[in-house]
Parts: sequence; structure tokens; C-alpha cells
Amino acid sequence: MASKGKAPKAVATVLRPYQRRWINDKSLLKIWLASRQIGKSFTLSLEAVIEALETKCDNMILSSSERQSKEVMRKVFSHLRVLQVVSDNIIQAENATKEEVELPNGSRIISLPANPDTARGFSGNIFLDEFAFQRDSSEIWKAMYPTVTGGFKVRISSTTKGKSNMFYRLWTEGDLSKHMTDIYTAVREGLKADVDALRKNIGDPDAWAQEYECQFLDETTAYLTYELIIACENEKATADPGDLAGGEFYLGVDIGRKADRTILWLWERVGDVFWTRMVKEMRNAPFAAQRDFLDSLLDSSSSIPIRRCCIDATGIGAQLAEEAALSFGPMVEPVVFTGKVKEDLAVTMRRKFEDRQVRIPADRDIREDFHTVKRFITSAGNIRFDAERTELGHADRFWAAALGIHAASGPVPLIEFEATRRGRRFNEMGAFALGSTARGMRGY
Repeated sequence: MASKGKAPKAVATVLRPYQRRWINDKSLLKIWLASRQIGKSFTLSLEAVIEALETKCDNMILSSSERQSKEVMRKVFSHLRVLQVVSDNIIQAENATKEEVELPNGSRIISLPANPDTARGFSGNIFLDEFAFQRDSSEIWKAMYPTVTGGFKVRISSTTKGKSNMFYRLWTEGDLSKHMTDIYTAVREGLKADVDALRKNIGDPDAWAQEYECQFLDETTAYLTYELIIACENEKATADPGDLAGGEFYLGVDIGRKADRTILWLWERVGDVFWTRMVKEMRNAPFAAQRDFLDSLLDSSSSIPIRRCCIDATGIGAQLAEEAALSFGPMVEPVVFTGKVKEDLAVTMRRKFEDRQVRIPADRDIREDFHTVKRFITSAGNIRFDAERTELGHADRFWAAALGIHAASGPVPLIEFEATRRGRRFNEMGAFALGSTARGMRGY
């Protein structure tokens, strides 16, 4: 076991002042509201290691996803390697897995994705990493809070994610020791970052205020709240397709070229739940390359048996959508984004999220993309759905996913093209498609 004080003192020399303030705070309950990318997960995992070295104890670190929990455990092992070098005593782990490490003094550090069942019944110190992102944060808090009665410590850190989560309530109402580090404080205290460049490149004042300035933004205009989105995240949903043979698959394609990107979103329907099986992003890709990739998915020789596909046929997407419909018949439906069509797509998507009938990857870009969609009421009383253009695009993932859900539920009203020969042929096929259902189109 490391001697008390020596290893922490050596490590403290590489910490910035705001990180040292956090680690030196020995309060039973403490919470850290922090900017992105300032080293909060690094600091939280280091504190867990120091606690485990100084006193025999069990420390559990709960993260927002399985991927994040693995990253945290990598940080734990990294801390142990460094402390092994600077300490006079042997602190090498005796038993270690991807989720747990046991130290020579009998202390354990466990890193797991957060859920109420994991937190319930654990006796030890609990570290909640990116708590605002954790699904069922209120239930997790209720499940783990009784550990405080046993004298164990609770440490909470996160960036902000609106006001519909337990992290916001604890920060604004809880009786905890509070630390706040925005990007300006972090840079002033030694973080190497170009604030002006960061603000310019994020391209979204709300995102800047939330991600870097630690501001809790009101979500009243967000059509999908973070709470709804996070509740449908699942580690088994994936952006990278594997062996997908034999399922019931539906594809949505939102077309872009330069300012926006093309997104292909593949759903698999399992019972009444839609699971994400692919999210393909094509940025600045020539239309020929986009068409070749789409054809490879829709062709009968494809390993993915796609039953039906809906393609954005608005503006620059019109030609690609029309050509795909000509090539693959009624299994492809071009969709023009009129106000009514976007409302139907958005309303259906929200219902799927509210009913927990979709599963999406626990991915920050997807989460932020979905959250940018807002519902507006115009001065004429019409409902409009739109999103600000950010570095992630223009809600391209949301609309591709919505088109994929629509592909499984039935076509939108027949759309009109110019009276070209191809257009007339498409309209004939489109009229046929209107009399069909998604389930009846397999094999085309």
C-alpha cells in the first residue's frame, strides 16, 4: 500500500488548480459542474484511485455508457501505472478485469455503465461521471443515495444537459459542496485551449453556452428532450453494421452534399421496437459515390435484406431519389420535405421515443443532432419543424432516422416531379406504391 500523502503529493504537481481543489475537497457529498474537455473524468478517476490507496474501501464509478465506463477504467490503470513509478511502495493491482481492479490493501475500484440496479445495494464510495447524461438519473440517485447513511462518499460530475435531469436538481437545490469550472476558468488556470477558435468552430451559441460555459438551457423548445433521447440509448444499438442477414430492415436517407451531409440510417424492427443497425455518414461525397453506396444496399445481392427505403427528395436529393425509385421500384419512396410531411415524420419519431420503441447508439453527435430539432408556431398559426445548422449538420441524422421509421409505417402522399419521361414513370410506380404496405414489398 502506498504511504499516505506521498503519491497524491507527486500527482498533484501535474494537476491544474481546479483539479486540485476538487480532489482536496473531502466533503461527504460534492458536485462538479464542468466544461467539456477539461479533464474531469481524469480527475474523478484519479480521486477514486487515491481514495483506494489511502484507505481500504470499495469505489464504484458509474458512467453514462459502456464505452465511457471502459474509458474510465483505462484512466484508472493509467493512474496506477504512474503512481507505481512515483511511490516507494508496491501498488500494482493484484486482480484486474475490464470492469474491476483490486489493490494490495484490499480496496476495489469498479467501473460500470450506470443503471439503478447497479447502484442499489452497493456499499462504498460512488463516483457519478457525466451524471446529466445517465439514463434514469433520478432512479439512480434514489437507488444509491442510502449509501451516505453508512458514511460513504458521493462524487458527481457532469457537463450540462438541460434541466430535465437529476444533475440539474442537485446543482440548483441540493445541499452539496459545489464546484464549477467553465472554459474560461480552466484556461485561466492552465488548460491549453484557444477559446475564440472553439467558440467559432462550434457554430452554435446555445451549444457553446451549454458545453463550455456551464449554462443550463431551457429545453421547452427542443422537440426531443435529452431525457427522452438518453432513455432510448442502448449499447446494443450500433452505427456499424455487422452480420445483419435475416432481419426486418428499413432504410432512411437524408441527402446532402456540401453544407449538409448525407446520412443513411438503418433500422431493424424486432417486435414493436426499432433497433439502430447502421448510421452511415457521407460528407462532401460526390453524388455518384452516394448512388453507388445506396445501390449496394438496395440491390438484391446485398447481405442486408432491406424491405423498404425512404429517401429525401427535396432539392438536391430529387435526382438521386428518383433514380433509385426507377431502379428498385416501389421498395423505394422519394419523400419531399413539405411542412406537413416534416410534421408527420417528427410527430411519429417523438411518439416512438415516448413509447420507448426505438434504440439508438449512446453517441454524443447523435444525441446533439436529435436535440437540435425544434417545434415552432409561425405568425400564421402553422407548425414548423426546423433546426439550426451546426458543425454536426442540419439535424441530418434525425431526419434520416425519421425517414427510416416512415419506411416501415407506410408512404407519405404521392409527390410530383416535373413532367419528364422519368418523372412520369416514377409517378406510375409511386401510385402503385400507395396501394401497398411496407410489409408487402419484400422481394422487390
